[in-house]
Amino acid sequence: MRWMRWIIPSFSHAFRSRTSSTAPLVFGSHQVYSDTSAVFYEQRGNLPYHALALEKEPQLSEDERQDNAVDFLLDDKLRTESLRKNRRFEEVSAVRSLAVEAESYVRRGNAEERDRVSDMLIDSHGRRHNYLRISLTERCNLRCNYCMPAKGVELTPNSELLSQKEIVRIAGTFVAGGVDKIRLTGGEPSIRSDIEEICEQLSSLPGLKHLAMTSNGIVLSRKLPRLQAAGLNQLNISLDTLVPAKFELLTRRKGHNKVLQSIDTALGLGLSPVKVNTVVMRGLNDDEILDFVELTRDKPINVRFIEFMPFDGNVWNSKKLVSYMEMMDMIKKKFPSIHRLEDHPTDTAKNFQVEGFQGTVSFITSMTQHFCSGCNRLRLMADGNLKVCLFGPAEVSLRDAIRSGMQELDLQQVISDAVKRKKAAHAGMFELARTQNRPMVHIGG
Repeated sequence: MRWMRWIIPSFSHAFRSRTSSTAPLVFGSHQVYSDTSAVFYEQRGNLPYHALALEKEPQLSEDERQDNAVDFLLDDKLRTESLRKNRRFEEVSAVRSLAVEAESYVRRGNAEERDRVSDMLIDSHGRRHNYLRISLTERCNLRCNYCMPAKGVELTPNSELLSQKEIVRIAGTFVAGGVDKIRLTGGEPSIRSDIEEICEQLSSLPGLKHLAMTSNGIVLSRKLPRLQAAGLNQLNISLDTLVPAKFELLTRRKGHNKVLQSIDTALGLGLSPVKVNTVVMRGLNDDEILDFVELTRDKPINVRFIEFMPFDGNVWNSKKLVSYMEMMDMIKKKFPSIHRLEDHPTDTAKNFQVEGFQGTVSFITSMTQHFCSGCNRLRLMADGNLKVCLFGPAEVSLRDAIRSGMQELDLQQVISDAVKRKKAAHAGMFELARTQNRPMVHIGG
């Protein structure tokens, strides 16, 4: 165990930085830059290319915002006694995970992988971005209340959305620069009529290892065999409840059985991993957490519990947030054999497994324990805007860049400039709730 003597001290600072927030981001008003003809946006008011019809959140007074914060902290205080019993479990798991990460880096020979990522995709904090999420459409056949405002959103005209050819060209630039994983999102990507052709062209890009998709599963089941043949090899399916009536409440649509069918179809086709995304909201589906864990007993799926995040129009409130620690406390009482698994340094999830279960359980802790220091993700939205941080309002239009006739070297420079401006971390959940951003349906899940 002599290796632990240098691993634990050297990673203690990294562990603290992963579980603490930084100062709030400061955004200027709408500004225009002339970086090789590209337009860089730091948005406070309306989006340059979008007139969004949003359901406005109630404007809280400063006292009300402070009350929300106090309530959230008081709730945590009430849970402290039970959490204290499990503190040693969490501390040992965290240290073990960091030690495994360090050993894993050496064992996997990550130096070669890092060298493949060009300077274009390395930000000013040394993070290497090899993962691109591409939103194929703003349209969706569900109306999930945490994703889309009740009144809907105004869709971008088709002429201002990226074409199949433009998507493949931009993706090719990123893959040539070191991106080896692409995830297709939406809206709902499976409703795009040319989805199979897009998958086929993307999967043929030299250097791309993983082509993934996040889907709501409504029409996915019948398309999955063709998508797999076209190169799709990883899949996330969103499912926030196991109760059909509650599904209609959360999504404002029917289709619960179709989502379950898509999960079974994916398992039958041997897609691995098959991940189930579950956004946990207090008073809505937090009573189903143990039922979702039970799903992993006999099925090789990865249930991913996601902390509720603030976006425009979803009326976020800290009281609706169920923290990772609260969920773990609940799960360990029913499944005491749950244990931490090895995490990759760039994982957004904390991964666990109940002893003897086929599947696994993960937690996306964006709000209470952010993972910004290991972020390797970039987002290309359906209108061609590049977003370097999910929670940051800054964007740069790659659509305008290529439609202006920009050559490849100049396009690479535009991307590089945007990546270099990426902040070290997001501003924290209370500041994010006050910062204007797009609705999740426009950003891409």
